Amino acid sequence: MQRAAAGVLRAARGLLYERHGEPVAVVQLKDIEVAQLGDTDVHVKMLAAPVNPADINMIQGTYAILSPLPAVGGNEGVGEVLEVGSRVAALKPGDWVIPAISGLGTWRTQGVFPERMLLKVPSDIPVLCAATLSVNPCTAYRMLADFETLAPGDSVIQNAANSGVGQAVIQIAKASGIKTINVVRDRPDLPKLVERLMALGADHVVTEEMLRKPEMKDIFKSIPKPRLALNCVGGKSTTEMLRHLQPRGTMVTYGGMAKQPVMVPAQGNGPIEAEHRTQRLLWALPSLSPQSAFIFRDVRLRGFWMTQWRKDHEQDQQSVATMMDALCQLIRGGHLTTPACTQVPFQDYKEALEAAMKPFTSSKQILLL
Repeated sequence: MQRAAAGVLRAARGLLYERHGEPVAVVQLKDIEVAQLGDTDVHVKMLAAPVNPADINMIQGTYAILSPLPAVGGNEGVGEVLEVGSRVAALKPGDWVIPAISGLGTWRTQGVFPERMLLKVPSDIPVLCAATLSVNPCTAYRMLADFETLAPGDSVIQNAANSGVGQAVIQIAKASGIKTINVVRDRPDLPKLVERLMALGADHVVTEEMLRKPEMKDIFKSIPKPRLALNCVGGKSTTEMLRHLQPRGTMVTYGGMAKQPVMVPAQGNGPIEAEHRTQRLLWALPSLSPQSAFIFRDVRLRGFWMTQWRKDHEQDQQSVATMMDALCQLIRGGHLTTPACTQVPFQDYKEALEAAMKPFTSSKQILLL
């Protein structure tokens, strides 16, 4: 067994919930047990962990996967290895690790986890970048890489562009020479948000209302219509994005913030409700001009969930390593930065939970452990 030279901490605290409900009401900061270290286990001191929408949904009991109760919250974060079991070969004390799976329970000061549940990350990247690496940047990377073969000069359109995934899409696309059209909801601080997204590398930032206006045609005088649309909202926002998608383009849905179905206009019959599964359909989509006839476009609708991708690639460590290496290189080069965030001391967790659930939230709450 390898141990850190300074010895190993054993007392731990974590954000525990024993029933599902509103996070502020059911999450409590409590002393938690640190398991005994097995031969293939790793003892980790957590450094920082964000509050993501999926974390909130899991606590509420509305997410696709739920941890057995009682559970420690948090699916993402970065920690430092304190000690490793005798059969652990890939990690050593002092290494930084992030979750390789969902449901790890990262909102804790320390914990013991099986080695297979952890990924080593370089400790020469900023701690907040490491803490927010395993969900949003990975989601953005995979959606840009896996559904369309994009080349420099191509364009992508996305809604929820101010989200963590949206910010990562802007930066990864910019580094690859791909243009982005970024859709956000109208809000009181819209000019400030537009300025921030443009500073990240956005080519165009428009509101959902602007998607329906003829002025959108001006954008496509300088860049091609998008071959890829990334949808995290649903409802009307999705329908309007589809109007601007190239024939035979792909729309990938990875979230449903509006809690409304994905609706696709069909010729003469009103909208078709599209299920979130891989499918290739031929639909008639109206053009922007109400005088124009319906035209057929071979549109692909796909669904994406990073958790499922990880499950599908458990035995394909090369794909995981290639992705992580690419993202870390972007971080080192200054091309991928931490999303706008607010650092919150662990004991002030209720403030972080409340802030994470407010509308028009553009700042990710990160618990400092």
